Amino acid sequence: MLWLKPSFNAQSPASAQAPGSGPVSYATAVATAAPWVVNIYANRTVIEQPIRIVQDPNFRRFFGTPVGPQRQRTERNLGSGVIVDAAGIVLTNHHVIVGADQIQVAMSDGRVAQATVTGFDEDTDIAVLKLDSQNLSAAPSNDGGQLSVGDVVLAIGNPFGIGQTVTMGIVSATRRSVSNLSSYEDFIQTDAAINSGNSGGALINARGQLVGINTAMYSRNSGAQGIGFAIPIDVARSVTKEILQKGYVTRGWLGLDGDPENSSSGGIDPLGVLVTSMQNGPGARAGIRPGDRLLSINSEVLVDRDQLRRAIADLKPGMKAIVEGERSGIPFRVEVTVDQRPRQG
Repeated sequence: MLWLKPSFNAQSPASAQAPGSGPVSYATAVATAAPWVVNIYANRTVIEQPIRIVQDPNFRRFFGTPVGPQRQRTERNLGSGVIVDAAGIVLTNHHVIVGADQIQVAMSDGRVAQATVTGFDEDTDIAVLKLDSQNLSAAPSNDGGQLSVGDVVLAIGNPFGIGQTVTMGIVSATRRSVSNLSSYEDFIQTDAAINSGNSGGALINARGQLVGINTAMYSRNSGAQGIGFAIPIDVARSVTKEILQKGYVTRGWLGLDGDPENSSSGGIDPLGVLVTSMQNGPGARAGIRPGDRLLSINSEVLVDRDQLRRAIADLKPGMKAIVEGERSGIPFRVEVTVDQRPRQG
């Protein structure tokens, strides 16, 4: 199959639309957003060990003597990013740049700049980069607001490294929990194709407003299945603000976790979340035990483990939280002093 690098006419106006109908072209929305979507090339140096040879063929695959020097080669990871501040602040996914020795950013006007990692948050898969460049176009801070299922969205990125590309779809779901992607955030689900290389790119609405940062696709065979996920832009901006101010993201911690079978995708008991593991933390000090069923935190009703994790993460360290639950069918109510979640690594 021949892949051709697409080009966009930034001067193309949106086509006229009949009353009560959507536009027949999204050229204006794309032209608005394209300048602040970038391609990211993250290079990583890999050391290859010399070949080891032994005389006995029975042991050759297990042991041997090095022959020749170590060799270096460069691996390149492709991704996308969004300029969110004209001072050179770019958002992308952490998995795009992890382990990179050198990061290059290609802009829509043809310029290429070096980038450094300001900080990252593995829980939301957000990385914040700083560009060594000037005269940048940046996404406005007045983002697209509340999304509804059925809204038209467009994903802009660099799939397979072929160049900036746009795919269209709708919002399939909001506040979608995907445990193997993140334990703490709700995703925008869309059927706009998000292929390899789109990670970190922009999800925009039909008006060209930034609504999310594309992060993952669901696939059983490494192909687009019409199930993609994006980090809501309000979450991404909140994470970015904390990284720029403190270098990390603050989250609450109670030192407990719930039953993974209590999930929104296949929960068997809608009433609360069963506590399955405890650490020596605020929850244990307040008297919560494994086997307790937690019903609410600060009056927020709990229905699955993902919601429990998000509710705890949203608590501020040092604050008092009211946890209600049941133990052997007997209701209880305890006050817990929230700690700061230990930083990973």
